[in-house]
Amino acid sequence: MSRLTIAMHFVRAALSGARHRGLDTVPLLQTARIPPLLLADDRARVTPEQFTRLIKALHHATDDEFLGLGPYPSRRGTFAMMCHACLGCHDLGAALERAARFYALFPGGPDMAVSSRTGPDGASEAVFSVRNDLRPYDHGQFLAECILIIWHRLAGWLIGRRIPLHWAQFAHPAPPHAPEYGMLFGCPVDFGARHTAAGWDPHWLAAPVVRDEAALTAMLRRAPADLLSRREWGTTVAEQVRRTLDRALRAPSPARLPEAAEVAARLAVSPATLRRRLQAEGTSYRHLKDAVRRDAAISALTAGHEPIAELAARMGFSEDTAFLRAFRRWTGTTPGAFRTNGGAAHGTAPL
Repeated sequence: MSRLTIAMHFVRAALSGARHRGLDTVPLLQTARIPPLLLADDRARVTPEQFTRLIKALHHATDDEFLGLGPYPSRRGTFAMMCHACLGCHDLGAALERAARFYALFPGGPDMAVSSRTGPDGASEAVFSVRNDLRPYDHGQFLAECILIIWHRLAGWLIGRRIPLHWAQFAHPAPPHAPEYGMLFGCPVDFGARHTAAGWDPHWLAAPVVRDEAALTAMLRRAPADLLSRREWGTTVAEQVRRTLDRALRAPSPARLPEAAEVAARLAVSPATLRRRLQAEGTSYRHLKDAVRRDAAISALTAGHEPIAELAARMGFSEDTAFLRAFRRWTGTTPGAFRTNGGAAHGTAPL
């Protein structure tokens, strides 16, 4: 199970299309096992499993693969037919070009393009972009963000490899939750760009498509919601640090999270260099340590009935009270209240 939790902003954004259509969002949240009261709390977060359930519920409620976020709806089944069309391509570049042509057949659909450019370092880059404005109202930019996430992960699925992104950019100003994007995309991000886009090494475009009809059928049972919520590690320094900390938390209890100097040694850099690189990526070792502990604690409280004292020890806290203070700082509530209002009592049903 992925342990990267999802900020409440993205839950509100996903719901905005349904709300714009006048649909009652409370039943949708209840189907996803997300307590409606959490919507008002900017510090609240949900697990990938809860978010996946919400996206599936929204697909059915809106009868729209764009969740009511686009200028025109996309009928359910459109994404599946596009995937079937891509399977017949020899390589990833041809598959992405075919997908762009496929969606160009529908009015109001995403104007997607695959191109190449010379990056700042003089090397060639492949660029996947969404060139049109898909924002008929507030939160509409979420649709372009979803398309970028889905297409990056679908591209990796088609060739059976993880594709590291060099960068991602978004055609809207930096929001208050901007630090979330680096974790979602695993690369440096920028805002206020002309188009929403991402770049990667062009050699991936020549990679052969390796999936068949049977694999596609299995993938479509979970898509595209699973593509949105699935975790993939990126290539930023922050992601490398987070991966190291996450692995340490999975060790036998009690956990011992490495100090910053230990992590720097594992990455073959000095502590000062690690600190500067994290600062350049808009984060710090302490922030990442808190985020890893927070996400692991939220996932554990949502998934089961582990005693709070045992959970605190497993998170590497020497005292229960220290864990309680930290959890309140992260989420605005206590572990016990979270479990009652937003955890195991509401979120353990399987997909």
